Amino acid sequence: MERKKAEAVMEAILFTMGDSVEIARLAETIEKDVKETKEILKDMKQRYDGEDRGITLVELEDSVQLCTKPEMYEYLIKVAKTPKKFVLTDTLLETLSIIAYKQPVTRLEIEKIRGVSCDHAINRLIEFNLITEVGRLDAPGRPLLFGTTEEFLRSFGVKSLDELPELNAVQMEEFKQQAEAEVQLQLDI
Repeated sequence: MERKKAEAVMEAILFTMGDSVEIARLAETIEKDVKETKEILKDMKQRYDGEDRGITLVELEDSVQLCTKPEMYEYLIKVAKTPKKFVLTDTLLETLSIIAYKQPVTRLEIEKIRGVSCDHAINRLIEFNLITEVGRLDAPGRPLLFGTTEEFLRSFGVKSLDELPELNAVQMEEFKQQAEAEVQLQLDI
């Protein structure tokens, strides 16, 4: 398939699907290898970003999605309903951070790290589509395992979990001391 036709086919697929599509599936569809498909997508993204266009391509791990540019939001809300905004409290952010860095992780492991129940936080994060059930641990009771979603990557503007900032040993020790102090405060009450 010639390059222009391949671009048009991928653009049509990404527009119609709305969600992300695996690059390997796109490559198979346009009868190109993954490397060449990535090059075509890179060129498409540069054109979308370089021109006065309202869309862009967003890469999410091994997938790509056609998205509206963030600066177009104010115009979209004039036509569409205002999308539901969610607020991440400190508790939700803390729980989400644990899941992002330790996934797949069980509810019990999260509670052990946080020192408090996390049922509400996990339920809210699932509701916001930032985390999902990714399986079950092969242990007694077969507890659920949780991990982040593509929506998490989109919301935090990262292509993959590898782009999350690394925590150094000093930060980890500070977090541990803060958590222990919070647990002690709760025990004293």
